[in-house]
Amino acid sequence: MNTEGLVEVVLPGKVEPEGLEIRHGAVPAAGPGQVVVRMEATGVSFAEQQMRRGRYYDQPAFPFVPGYDLVGTVLATGEGVEPGLAGTRVAALIKVGGWASHVIVDAADVVEVPQGIGAAEAETVVVNGITAWQMLHRKARIRSGQTVLVHGANGGVGSVLVQLAQAAGVKVIGTASARHHDTLRKRGVVPIDYRTKNVAARVRELAPGGVDAVFDHVGGRGVVDSWRLLAPGGTLVSYGSASTRDDEGSKQGPVLKLLGRVWLWNALPNRRRAYFFNVWSGRALSKDRFRARLRADLTQVFAALQRGDITAQIAAQLPLTRIADAVRLAESGTVAGKIVLIP
Repeated sequence: MNTEGLVEVVLPGKVEPEGLEIRHGAVPAAGPGQVVVRMEATGVSFAEQQMRRGRYYDQPAFPFVPGYDLVGTVLATGEGVEPGLAGTRVAALIKVGGWASHVIVDAADVVEVPQGIGAAEAETVVVNGITAWQMLHRKARIRSGQTVLVHGANGGVGSVLVQLAQAAGVKVIGTASARHHDTLRKRGVVPIDYRTKNVAARVRELAPGGVDAVFDHVGGRGVVDSWRLLAPGGTLVSYGSASTRDDEGSKQGPVLKLLGRVWLWNALPNRRRAYFFNVWSGRALSKDRFRARLRADLTQVFAALQRGDITAQIAAQLPLTRIADAVRLAESGTVAGKIVLIP
């Protein structure tokens, strides 16, 4: 008999962090093809910062339970699911629903976490790790000896990107505020302070022929500079519009503008490519292919974590009930790595 109760965080509408609600209920039961995961770690990602402002381009209607990904142990399996999965530590990318003590997930969407990797460690590289891996290896197709520019090199995705790129033998130039420069230098990154330096001019000094790839989460007008810094044959991977987080107006607008630019640039005969990266792309076309790719890539990321190619950057661990503090901290811009929520 399961005596545990469900604890979840609800986003009721556009609210300040203090407006997030804690709700209690019964632990859900797994339906056919599903598992119940007892959450051990989830996190605050940039998507939730946008969702709380109603700015994430395909968020569900309020109220809902946020939480982009999670790591936990399979508590129960539904009909048609391998019963041996119970008791296994798994990770899942789910977009919403992770900020809860117990989460229902399709069994086909869980990826086993290897022995020896802790839940909080694994959590730091689920959405961030898949995003970084796919942008580097599936979009930019980086090769040893190349040079890349990573914007926000100390951020959740940026810090994983930097380490995976270096493991592949790539030289990294990274933008970050000055307080993160020592950490970046220790990692072998050439840091640029985006607040005081003319980033484009400094990148041209470091890479006169241009860089082989730029990873840009900022969007807005700066993405034009990113495109101009590419060497022939180079790739721009744009994966967000952080610069418009606090804007009012259409949440689709910034993304559509970016997509328009990307389309236009790719139509030009200039041997450079641009992508707007979305971790969910391809899911609507083929769920099976999407899941197979996600499982393969997350397995590679976990292997890199085990080898020490990447280190888990946990900025802070806070209980789910302190969600307001966790969101404030994540949005403060003062932390390196991931804010992890534990039950």
